[in-house]
Amino acid sequence: MLSFDIAQRIAHTVLEEGRRRGTAPLTVAVLDAGGHQVVLYRQDGAGIVRPQIAVGKAWGSLGLGFSSRGIAEAAKRFPGFFDALAVASDGRMFPAPGGVLLRDGSGVIVGAVGVSGDSSDVDEACAVIAAREAGLVPEPAVPTASA
Repeated sequence: MLSFDIAQRIAHTVLEEGRRRGTAPLTVAVLDAGGHQVVLYRQDGAGIVRPQIAVGKAWGSLGLGFSSRGIAEAAKRFPGFFDALAVASDGRMFPAPGGVLLRDGSGVIVGAVGVSGDSSDVDEACAVIAAREAGLVPEPAVPTASA
């Protein structure tokens, strides 16, 4: 189970990591395993559509069971399927890195975190670091080298 306290910790750590890196203003959404929003933080200056992007990255990860980086890669290989999926999900999925699955120590998916505001690789790195610092197992397990 993903508690409110853990969700807040993840969100705070994402924003702290963003400050450490000097990122553009970030938005972070933490969803439980059922896809329900537990926490949403939007830094001053973040664009008005950033909350929808952050939620979409996390929600898509939960919906398909893998990171939004994986979704972006699969969308390139199977564009017809993902066009249909966009319709079926009412456009809720956002196929770009920054959506990270959250697993407990037993490997059970307990939620997802989505980050938007900087480059997708940096968004993802902030999410992965925050998940690890909260004691969860992120997917992907490590950020890309470019972040």
